[in-house]
Amino acid sequence: MSFWRALLGRSAPARPDLDALFALPSAALTLRASVGLRPTGTASVAYRAAEGAAFADLQRDVTALLDADDGPPVRQVTDDYGYSWLVVRSHQATPGEGEVTDADVSGLVTDLHAVNSTLEANGYGPSLLCSLLGFSDEGGGRRLGLVYLYKRGTFYPFAPAGGQRRDNALELQVEAAIGDDLPMEKDRSRWFPVYGAPGLDPSA
Repeated sequence: MSFWRALLGRSAPARPDLDALFALPSAALTLRASVGLRPTGTASVAYRAAEGAAFADLQRDVTALLDADDGPPVRQVTDDYGYSWLVVRSHQATPGEGEVTDADVSGLVTDLHAVNSTLEANGYGPSLLCSLLGFSDEGGGRRLGLVYLYKRGTFYPFAPAGGQRRDNALELQVEAAIGDDLPMEKDRSRWFPVYGAPGLDPSA
């Protein structure tokens, strides 16, 4: 079963708690101190776009809302499976613009919450898949996405290791480090790989 079909399965989900996203800045501090991973300044929300003018208008409205600040423009990306992503970045996600700060992370989390809550409030909650906040080490050799599963209300770490491989040891290290900061997904079979997800690589 593919990642997306698993996410869209018909099993009874836990009630989403979007406010859990606001714990991400605390988790980011923990990751920096204990694992040496820093926020990349890039985040994204994945959803299944609905057909029709109403959803298209809502998508444009959400993008315009996020573009209203002075940050880099929001990007809309369609992945290889046909699912849509809104990708948001801080200025510091651009090389040479400085280190990503706690305020940048908080701003990204606010954007993630705005996208999720707006789609939810307009009846498109079932279309939401996941949200992702990107991290890397100082040299960029290790990458990590903290993934929020909308239908589960939980987080899990995903660490790509090149190709279709993942760094399981790093994922377990991250789980142990931030278990007190975030509601972690206890069923590891739901730690779905999101290879190539927009937001994992700030240069993409």
